[in-house]
Amino acid sequence: MKEPLMNHPMFVLLLIASSPAFAAAASGPLFESQTLFPLQEQHVHSSSIVLCPNGDLLACWFQGSGERRSMDVVINGARRRKGETTWSAPFLMADTPDFPDCNPVLFIDDNEELWLFWIAVFAERWEDSLLRCRRSRDYQGDGAPNWYWQDLIVFDPGRRFADAIAAGFDQIEAQLPDLPLDGFKQHLAKRDLKRIREEAKNLSLRQRGWMTRSRPLILPSGRYILPLYSDGSLMGLMAISDDHGATWRPSAPIVGLALNQPSLARKQDGTLVAYMREENEYLRRILVSESTDDGDTWSLAVATDMPNPNASVEALTLRDGRWLLLYNDSEKSRDTLLLAMSDDEGDTWRWQRHLERDPGGQFHYPAMIEGKDGQAHITYTYQPPGNKGKSIKHVLLEPDWVCAGDDE
Repeated sequence: MKEPLMNHPMFVLLLIASSPAFAAAASGPLFESQTLFPLQEQHVHSSSIVLCPNGDLLACWFQGSGERRSMDVVINGARRRKGETTWSAPFLMADTPDFPDCNPVLFIDDNEELWLFWIAVFAERWEDSLLRCRRSRDYQGDGAPNWYWQDLIVFDPGRRFADAIAAGFDQIEAQLPDLPLDGFKQHLAKRDLKRIREEAKNLSLRQRGWMTRSRPLILPSGRYILPLYSDGSLMGLMAISDDHGATWRPSAPIVGLALNQPSLARKQDGTLVAYMREENEYLRRILVSESTDDGDTWSLAVATDMPNPNASVEALTLRDGRWLLLYNDSEKSRDTLLLAMSDDEGDTWRWQRHLERDPGGQFHYPAMIEGKDGQAHITYTYQPPGNKGKSIKHVLLEPDWVCAGDDE
């Protein structure tokens, strides 16, 4: 009597191989990508993303005919429901009438309240931007969140701001002759250092123009740390809250040679590490600074060996201790976007793989979070070559996807 086919070992192997779970495992770590909306002509940029308590994804970005000189720029958002594969139609998240709204950052705090931080640009100057925020407890329904509270975040960095800049610039000026800068860049650097030294003493100038870009951190102590930067002083600092966002105070500045847009990672010993864009293309490298006192003070920023074309970077500490760093790995263009992973808290970046490599395109200003399942959610400005339009792209991946490296 013949053995039933379903009991035959080969049949069992074929059945296992045809299962979705086996197919997913055989194809390697998860990687999925999609645009949030079709390519369109308006400028869409500087996205942010959060995972809601109910499992939905909520993203936002600024959109309009330009940036700081375009009065029609607003903050838009979209939602992807848990278990669904498409994003909702965009909806309005914030609009300051007759002023551009830019650089939104979403944040869900330890009370599961949603925050939206962003800037309203005054006088068409980044240096005159006002830092705004909204809060919502009702944000998991359809469309835009229902905001119950709105305010400005204002503070004076104080005299220690000028003192820290003076001390840091003394060190930088001593190092300038040894930096790989030609005579013209040496001249520009000295000019910038002199200007910023004087402006740091000006009460009005140091109180305004602080801008958002990267998501906040919540420390084990409950402290909130919101990374900020200034296009006027070319410095970073942290807005710090020890009362769940009721009040905010400034840290000492992160001092360096033309830096901005810090993004934070945290070591197991509590050290905070800020990775930053290098603004004036002196060194064309990502800059890094550290804090050993929960963000109150920061070391002098120094250059890494990672290239930077004057573009935003994004760091993420995974729950398993590995770090991710997403950046444009070029000195000149934003048409290549690299995801790097470290298992030694940023000492080395052993694994690297490109999300985008398409000459003539622009793929930049990334945001990155970790889901409850350990997968990474990434958004960034997506502009393929050929003037086809712009969108925001969402990528979902398992961190081990990076380990395979680029396809040849």
